[in-house]
Amino acid sequence: METDRPAWRSRVWIVAVTVLVLLGLALTTTGFATPASAWATLAAVAGFTVAVVGWALIRTNAQRRRYEDELAAWAAERAAQGERLRIARELHDLASHGLGLITVRAAAAGAVTGPAGEAERVAALSDIERVSRQATTELRRMLAVLRTSGPAPLRPGDTLDDLPAIVEAAGMTATLEVEKLGDVSPGVQLTVCAIVREALHNTLRHAGPVGARVAVHRDGDTIIVSARDDGPRPGWRPQPGAGHGLHGLRERVQALDGTLRAGPADDGWLLAARIPDRGTA
Repeated sequence: METDRPAWRSRVWIVAVTVLVLLGLALTTTGFATPASAWATLAAVAGFTVAVVGWALIRTNAQRRRYEDELAAWAAERAAQGERLRIARELHDLASHGLGLITVRAAAAGAVTGPAGEAERVAALSDIERVSRQATTELRRMLAVLRTSGPAPLRPGDTLDDLPAIVEAAGMTATLEVEKLGDVSPGVQLTVCAIVREALHNTLRHAGPVGARVAVHRDGDTIIVSARDDGPRPGWRPQPGAGHGLHGLRERVQALDGTLRAGPADDGWLLAARIPDRGTA
């Protein structure tokens, strides 16, 4: 509930009408000695009525301008809060996903031994360099946004076309299956991409570079996305996070009137969501 939203409250016209009603009641009980005195009284009443109505209009306009200023300030603060929340989520994605992948690849490089593992070490170091550069670029972009007082150019939101790149950048063996979805709203596309990214990142942290399967399909007016992994790799040491990722995802999905489910599935872990979206299948 937006209980802090400014409310329009004005008693000006109540006061004005009350005064005029009382004046009218007083006139009904007043007698006039001559027609001239009656006309003089009516002229005075008319002038007083005009003054009361004018006062009410001036006061109402002043109160409305003040209310509109308060409402504009409230809306600006709400927009700023939403922008701060969006930036916080992007910073979480940047830090946890980028640094998480670096940690996983470094651990994988340290686990291989002998000449046979040289190719794996080279590939891991290449991934670490690539992800580090990307994370640094994104961090600088976010800091530029935070330092800018006015609107700053932001990158376009993720779409379903970005899913193959998201899966490929996860640093693990994952398959992607996207059925014909028709028109999907931008908000749902952005949320689907966030779910896939978070699911693969969690798999890397908790199960290691194991196999995973990502599927996106439509069931009537609902978009269904699921990501299932094969379970932890033997000997893998989980890298627990702060737990904000799933919480943020659940908020995103619930904001779209959807549901998010996370839990064990067979030998692995499943993250699945159902998001309403009225599009063209």
